Amino acid sequence: KDDNSKFWATYKKVSAEYDDDFLGRANDDMGIILTFAGLFSAVNSTFIIGMQPNPGDTTNLLLLYLIKISVEGPNSVPDISTLSSSTGYSSEAAWTQTLSYASLALSLLAAFGAVLGKQW
Repeated sequence: KDDNSKFWATYKKVSAEYDDDFLGRANDDMGIILTFAGLFSAVNSTFIIGMQPNPGDTTNLLLLYLIKISVEGPNSVPDISTLSSSTGYSSEAAWTQTLSYASLALSLLAAFGAVLGKQW
């Protein structure tokens, strides 16, 4: 029975060392994933904001039409229904934004998983 208790004492010591090493590496990996996901999300958000159309363009054109109307009269300006809508995206822009938003969502999901893993 003495050999049996030595075996389990040795097993407990070795398994505790292995578990502590494993948890330390996993915790470090979670920290790296969390840092990368945070940086990627910040950069991705910057690109998403940069891809948005400028609503000031339509406003500036309408202001120019108002000035032209006040100077030259009401018949000098074309119909404003011909203004291009600022929400009209090409299919390439729509796909690019869709992929950007999807990658942002997955990056935030990875960061959320890393936070849960570190707190567990």
